[in-house]
Formats: sequence, C-alpha cells, structure tokens
Amino acid sequence: MSQYQVLNPATGVVEQEFATATDAQCNEAIVAADNAHKAWSKVPVAERAAIVHRIGQLHIDRQDELAAIINREMGKPLADAAGEVEFSGFIYQYYADNAAALLADMPIELSGGEGSAVIRKSSVGALLGIMPWNFPAYQVARFAGPNLVAGNTVILKHAPQCPESALAIAKIFADAGAPEGVYVNLFASNEQIADMIPHPAVRGVSLTGSERAGAAVAEIAGRHLKKCVLELGGSDAFILLSTNDMDAVVESAVFARIDNTGQACNAAKRMVVIDSLYDEFLDKFTTAMMDAEISSPLSSVRAAEILEEQVNRAVKQGAKLVSAGDRNGAFFPAGVLTDVSTDNEIFREELFGPVAQIHRAKDEADAIRIANDSPFGLGSYLFTTDDKQALRVADALDTGMVYVNGVGMDAPELPFGGTKRSGFGRELGPLGIEEFLNKKLIRING
Repeated sequence: MSQYQVLNPATGVVEQEFATATDAQCNEAIVAADNAHKAWSKVPVAERAAIVHRIGQLHIDRQDELAAIINREMGKPLADAAGEVEFSGFIYQYYADNAAALLADMPIELSGGEGSAVIRKSSVGALLGIMPWNFPAYQVARFAGPNLVAGNTVILKHAPQCPESALAIAKIFADAGAPEGVYVNLFASNEQIADMIPHPAVRGVSLTGSERAGAAVAEIAGRHLKKCVLELGGSDAFILLSTNDMDAVVESAVFARIDNTGQACNAAKRMVVIDSLYDEFLDKFTTAMMDAEISSPLSSVRAAEILEEQVNRAVKQGAKLVSAGDRNGAFFPAGVLTDVSTDNEIFREELFGPVAQIHRAKDEADAIRIANDSPFGLGSYLFTTDDKQALRVADALDTGMVYVNGVGMDAPELPFGGTKRSGFGRELGPLGIEEFLNKKLIRING
C-alpha cells in the first residue's frame, strides 16, 4: 500500500495512490532547488513578486477545484475549503504587494564615526517545508509565499493524505511561471526527510505538525546547525471575563471550537469562564454545541479513534461529558467536558476535534492561571468589556497570540506562532518573511 494516498474519510474508500519518492529523487530535489536558487535569488524583487502574485490569483481562480480536492482528502466542507484556498491566495498577494517594503535596506544611524551602515536582507538558499493535512493550501502559502518573494527556493513535503492537493498546488506554481526548481513537490517519507535535513544545500526547515514531529526535526536541525521554524500543537484558552451580549459570546465560542471540525492548532479548546458568568455560559454553550450541525468527518478514522480514547479516559479520571452522540467511523459528535481537574491527563492535552473543556475561574487572576497552566502557548481568545483589563490580561497570557473580543480574525499581515511546546518562530505578516533571511550588515567608513 502506498504511503501517499487519497483516502476519503467520509467513505473510507482509497481514491488514488501515488508512489513515494526514491532516495535518488530526494537528492535530485535538493540539487534542483539549490541550483534554482542561484538564479532565482538574482531575479529582481519586482519580477519575483509578479510571479508570486500570479500564484495567488490562480489559487483564487481555481478555488472550487482545490476545495473539492481538500474535501476528498481530509473531509473539510466545500465552503470552508473554498474559503481556505481564497485566503491562501490573499497571502501570496500580500507578500507580492509588500515585497519591496519588507525586503528594503534598513539604514542604521551611527552613534559615532564617519560613513554609513545598513542591514541588507537577502535569501539564504533552498528550504525544506514539512506541511500538515488540516489546511493543505493555507499552510503551504504561509511557508512558500514569503520565502519565494525573498529569493529562497522551496522543497515541499506535504502530508501523505494530501497528495492530490500537493500536485494541484505544484501545477499552480508552474502555470504562474515559477522557474523549474523554485518550488519542488516531493512525496518523501519521514525517514527520507530526516536524511535530507543534514544536506549542506538545505539551509533551513519549517514544520507545521505535532510535538513529536517538531522535536524530531528540531533535534536533527540543531545537530547540523540548521535554522528551523516550528508551528506545533495548541490548546488555546477562550477566556470570558465580562460581556454585554452572552449569546454573541457563545456563538463566537462555538465557532472557535468547531471550525474545521475542531481540527485547528489555534482553535479555542479550553473555555475559561469567570464564576459570575459560568452557569449561564455553560448552559447556553452546551445547548449550542449539541445543536451544532457537524456533518463532516474528522480527517480519518484513526483521528476519531484517538479523540474517542482521550474523551473516554478523561471521563474515567473524573470529568463529566455531555455529548451529541457516538462516534461513527471518522464522524465524531460534539462534546463538552466539565469538572476537569488539574490531575486529569486531559487537562494538559490537545483535543483535535469538536470537544471542548470548560473551566470555572474565581476571578481575573485565576483565569490567567488556568489559561497559562498548559504545556502549549499558541494563541488565546479574551472577551471583556473593560479595555484596561483587556491589555492587562493580554500581557499576562503566555502565548504567541491574543485575540480580544473576536474570533476568526486571522489576516495575511498578522504574524502567527506560539511559545512553549507550541513551537518557535513566526509565519505571516512582516515577521514571517524575516525567518529565513540573511540580514547582512554593511558598514562603510568615511
């Protein structure tokens, strides 16, 4: 059985299979990307940006085609998949439109002496990207968009269950005019990737995935002195301290938990509610979750089995569960867990599916304590009517991102990344293009 296959989670049917790359093909990919970098890095920024802009436009033009592929591969609803593809197009266009400003020289005002000093930004070379299955187009855009306008080249390993997306995206790059070797799709195994990271021509690695995968990549990259960016798991807190509209808050909380069927690193997974609002929120949130229409499967039967095991174990360890039903293959019902004590294993685990934990906080300080009592530190959501409290709590949260009084506010210009076991480095926004640049100091005397 091939490692790379389209196994439709809704039907359980293997629709396509693709051969895993040979070791020789892995080496050829590195050579191709390294050779392409020599020319691509010298192409004027405006010309690179024009190609990347076309890549973005082709995503928008082909969003229905790509959405249908994503739906087959990992079960995402067609409308959500189309939105993902369109947003991916906007990411490419953001970097294309802002490339000149983001890559401009940074003059330094000298404190003494004559002459001038400047920081000049340039590419570093061929980069290896290891992508997940939950956002097959968006994750590639976050990695490839900024790095291609910067002059780097990209070798892209997609998740084994998304090979059709990988090929469709590679075709977009070719159709947009990206020279051969600038973007190389590779159906490599994990073992082959481990062997590729030490190659002298691979100048950096970016991974979005699990803690285990991130630790393995970081270990190899560190041993060979390679820069890496890791975007790993998350168990984001949704903190409610005050509100003038409980129904709107509940609507936001439900969306933040079940968007993409709950399969997002930065989904709101732990609801932390101040004592005075807890009972009302719990009642309305539980009702809304039970009424939510979750008609799409998780990415695989195995993913649903893992979530089921976590939930069952949480209940055995004292948590209370309200559920909309039972698992059916890859389809998993909405669930709400309460009475999750700090010694319950689920308290510090990530739930990748439509199941939420709800925690009662005595006051602001207790809410911060609960939110920060996690091995993860990706994002967080804070709802309050007090502007001063919003900034105070945001400062106290040990996460890479804080969204106040809103969900779904991601944008190409906003940096994305976390702290603790959620990884390190940033993607998107002005910080996303900085990760794999040589920021060269040029000091001229006299």
